[in-house]
Amino acid sequence: MESHPNTPNESFSYTYSAAEQEELKRIRKKYVTDEREDKWERLQRLDASVTEKAQLISLILGILGALILGVGMCCVLVWGTGAGMIALGVAVGLVGIAGVAAAYPVYLHVMKKQRDLVAPEILRLTEELMQK
Repeated sequence: MESHPNTPNESFSYTYSAAEQEELKRIRKKYVTDEREDKWERLQRLDASVTEKAQLISLILGILGALILGVGMCCVLVWGTGAGMIALGVAVGLVGIAGVAAAYPVYLHVMKKQRDLVAPEILRLTEELMQK
């Protein structure tokens, strides 16, 4: 930093290091919007949103199914002192197995529906990005 206090125009001069210059560019990039980058980021977000929703729904279904299966196993193995509790445990366990087995088909169904919803926007964005 340079300072010239004896001159009528007091001014400061400061030179940033290379690391500071990179930091400045990185910060500036956050606030300067480029139309192409915005479209690219939107395209990536849309593509990721398709799988994220399908994964979330199928994970919830699979985890709930596994927990229900566990309750059915507890009915049979821990609490099962009579035929009624064993029958209840088997029925609850079958519901849990159905939930776990349905997780993947539900994933595929949600994925297809989400793709159908965002397909026009993704195709429009890819067309615009390929033209530039």
